[in-house]
Amino acid sequence: MEKNIVFIDALATAKEAVDTMRREKVEFLIVKKRNDQDAYGIVAIRDLIRGVIIPERTSEEVHVFEIMRKPLITVPSTMDVRHVARLLIRTDLRMAPVEENGEYIGIISLSRIILKNVLF
Repeated sequence: MEKNIVFIDALATAKEAVDTMRREKVEFLIVKKRNDQDAYGIVAIRDLIRGVIIPERTSEEVHVFEIMRKPLITVPSTMDVRHVARLLIRTDLRMAPVEENGEYIGIISLSRIILKNVLF
């Protein structure tokens, strides 16, 4: 599990998101809730490619809220790694935040499951 979780505002531009990812050395950002009734979102490298590069838009004109995925799918810290892998595959996700006592404590990714786990 990666423990570095970085948040960004939905009104930030894609350029600001990439600058934050580079600075923090992460491949995803958790998009902050606008209010208590809202849900968290996530923006990852894949979203930037689909929302900026492929449609040939500039990173300054695209906002995070336009390309993020929402609501955020999370996994409990007690979930067995095999179940986490199955959930990620079935939902076509590459990563999901890990939640414990209502707080995000890290993120698990398919690559980490394989490269940093004793299953292999």
